Amino acid sequence: MFQINLRSQQSIYEQIIDNIKELIIRGVLPEDSELPSIRELSRTLTVNPNTVQKAFKELEREGFIYKVKGRGTFVSPRQESRIDPQAVQKVCDDIRNSIQELSYLGVSKEEIQKMVSDIAADPFDEDKKEGYL
Repeated sequence: MFQINLRSQQSIYEQIIDNIKELIIRGVLPEDSELPSIRELSRTLTVNPNTVQKAFKELEREGFIYKVKGRGTFVSPRQESRIDPQAVQKVCDDIRNSIQELSYLGVSKEEIQKMVSDIAADPFDEDKKEGYL
């Protein structure tokens, strides 16, 4: 269910966050479904429980999950009002910077548009991460 790449430059806690977000967005984890406990997930992933706890706190802060004292951690219902304009702006800035870097590397405007279109069609398709150009 969760995949951690120990060789990734991305921290383990960020990978946990991304994995859970992806599962929620894809509908694999439906609203109000219970997540594994911190202890259980840390054992499964063989990572420190503090790492999982940090990821859960961030996901709760972002509104993806909620805790019920004595019952566990659950997937939050989708809320359109969850959109954070500052977070959206940061992502747009990241996209702009990446496009500028691709342009600097000599990638044509048409190739960049195709890449963006392909990624937007299925942003979680791992097979498309490789093979551009």
